[in-house]
Amino acid sequence: MFDFIRTHQKLMQFFLLIFLAPLFVIGGLQVGHFGEVETAVAKVGDKVISQQELDYALREQDPQATATPEVKKELLDQLISERALSYQATHERLTPSADDIQAFVLRTFPELGDRSLSKEARAERYAAIARNQNTTIEGLEAKIARFLVYQRTAGTIQATAFAPKAVATRLAEVIDQERDVQQIAFKNADYTSQVKVTDDMLKAYYNKNQAQFQVPEQAQIAYLVLSVDKLAEQISIPDADAETFYKNNQKRFTVEEQRRASHILIKTPKGASDAVKAAAKDKAEKLLAEVRKNPSDFAKLAKENSEDVGSAAKGGDLDFFAKGAMVKPFQDAVDKLKVGEISDIVQSDFGYHIILLTAIKPSEVKPFAEVKAEIVGELKKQQATKKFSELHETFSNAVFEQSDSLKPAVDKLADKAQLKIETAASVARKPDPALAPTVAYNNQKFLTALFADDSIKKKQNTEAIEVAPGTLISGRVTEYKPASQKSFEEVQAIVREAVTQAEARRLTQKAADDKVVALKAKDDTSGFGEVQTISRAKQAGFNPAILQSVMKADATTLPAFVEVELPGVGYGVYRINKVGQPAAPDPSRAASIQQQLGRTLAQQEMLAYVEAVKAKAKVKILRPDAINAPTPADGGDGDK
Repeated sequence: MFDFIRTHQKLMQFFLLIFLAPLFVIGGLQVGHFGEVETAVAKVGDKVISQQELDYALREQDPQATATPEVKKELLDQLISERALSYQATHERLTPSADDIQAFVLRTFPELGDRSLSKEARAERYAAIARNQNTTIEGLEAKIARFLVYQRTAGTIQATAFAPKAVATRLAEVIDQERDVQQIAFKNADYTSQVKVTDDMLKAYYNKNQAQFQVPEQAQIAYLVLSVDKLAEQISIPDADAETFYKNNQKRFTVEEQRRASHILIKTPKGASDAVKAAAKDKAEKLLAEVRKNPSDFAKLAKENSEDVGSAAKGGDLDFFAKGAMVKPFQDAVDKLKVGEISDIVQSDFGYHIILLTAIKPSEVKPFAEVKAEIVGELKKQQATKKFSELHETFSNAVFEQSDSLKPAVDKLADKAQLKIETAASVARKPDPALAPTVAYNNQKFLTALFADDSIKKKQNTEAIEVAPGTLISGRVTEYKPASQKSFEEVQAIVREAVTQAEARRLTQKAADDKVVALKAKDDTSGFGEVQTISRAKQAGFNPAILQSVMKADATTLPAFVEVELPGVGYGVYRINKVGQPAAPDPSRAASIQQQLGRTLAQQEMLAYVEAVKAKAKVKILRPDAINAPTPADGGDGDK
């Protein structure tokens, strides 16, 4: 595990930031961003949450999501919870300091600590990181501060959560419980020939299920896209420009020195007593003595003794790593070694290490040929981004000035950009989940404008809409078909098949019901399949829904009988012959369950704590109707 953490430090930190803190959804939005006067939706302590903040959070969560009242209510609850935790942190003086935030930033983005860069270069990198998070530096630091508050609170609560061992043991017994069962299957296909379908049955099904036979409204559209990507395809970069960029950015294409090492780790648990640490160190020192006596046995001793499971299997090998990738004590020791040398005992947060340096890969500059494609792509993107900014207003005006055709816009921009009118058929009012999210017209904001009354009736161009950063689109409806209902005659064959299958399922279920009644009156094993032993831990190929029904069945009196629907097949009748425990139960299951219960209890306690903090902060919903207010995704103008 040590080598995984070493190679994924940034990933692990962002896992915490993004996954463990779902409450922090505002991103970089600052109160007052939309102006001095805002419409307050809720109040937490002496702070308010505005309608604009709620709309912004919705857009940040998923620009294409349908902002239903349910979604808005859930997100508003999250915003209130986040603000309440900040309120509590302020009152308990738990607000992270500037040093705390800076330390987190440097751990997450170690390149910002590169002293070989000028102060201005580091500041620009920091600003670029914030832009990639769709926020400002102040917004990013505010987000980090909220996360650190959450992390500290959750850590404190988690440390107090406790799951009783007796409960975990009982749950382990339930999971391990085994049942011997036999099955008889009743298949729908065997009863299809018995079905008698009448015209009245067909018409009744059609009238009851008319929604199944509706043809949704559809449009054929023409559209025009101005995007950074399309502009980049039209740009050519001379080799001389690429070579100049390469020469001016040598450090960027320099691969720093990498070292390869193997290690033996004797772990010490977090918060271990002095006695435990002393025992671990003593074990490490004895292993060091063995290694120094027989250096060629390092890999063998690592496999047998190292407690870093991931690297132990490889003889302790950690492969090549760059400077700064390891925890500091480990890195400092590696930097002092020569190839073939073995370190003294090195203590880190993981425990005690014995390190063998096995290779050094010197620093080198990647050749131009290797990075040329990357450089050309970046220069194209830079020029295309600049060109997009220059043409943004021209494109918007062109599609507006002559609203009954897109061709004038193509002609107007012909000398600056090669635009092409594209078409699409069967376009609906909502995004098509089968299409890639990168398809420009498959965007809710654009579709809302496209299906507006004026667009449908007058077939006018929509305004130029930015559906993604660096992508503008305008379109028009060329042909519109309103929603319609298929006649009974058109769908009669489909209706007949549906009625036949429904009647076959009914007959199948009746046969299974009758069999259970007969078995309960008089047990009979004829017709059942072979005995299978199943448990919640050993499913033996059973469908999870069937397994759950069989394992939940009352087996106080044996044999017991259970009837279960077999999805897409029919029904099964199961005979439970025996209930018991396995001869060799899993000894680790109870411990694993206890850990999971502890985590679940910690989550529940965290939720309870948040509710208590919200009460203390005197949360007030000032505008209950806010969840029904239009948002940018609904066609509002929140981002203008």
